[in-house]
Amino acid sequence: MKGRISNKLGEIQINPEVIAKYAGLTAVECFGIVGMAGISVKDGLVKLLKRESLTHGINLEMKDNNHITLDFHVIVSYGVSISAVADNLIENVKYKVEEFTGMTVDRINIFVEGVRVID
Repeated sequence: MKGRISNKLGEIQINPEVIAKYAGLTAVECFGIVGMAGISVKDGLVKLLKRESLTHGINLEMKDNNHITLDFHVIVSYGVSISAVADNLIENVKYKVEEFTGMTVDRINIFVEGVRVID
């Protein structure tokens, strides 16, 4: 089963929504990330998601062997190096999610959906 870890005392099951929320909170703490992006299917507009809606900007796929793939739709700060911000986000999220869950993060894809000027 997906998201299950067994040990000698029993079984732990982690809801994928919990992992996505944790990953989102980690991501928005990264330098250069303004926040998660929500894309309206109807009109194609990109909007900055509020903190309580972070998981709408994240797609999580969990394989049967507890290996995770994460897709982040983000808005970055104007004037930052996108590659440096992406590398930092990938490194932080991979480390913290693996530490939090005990599962393996195989892949993190980042989709930059917008840029914002920050005061």
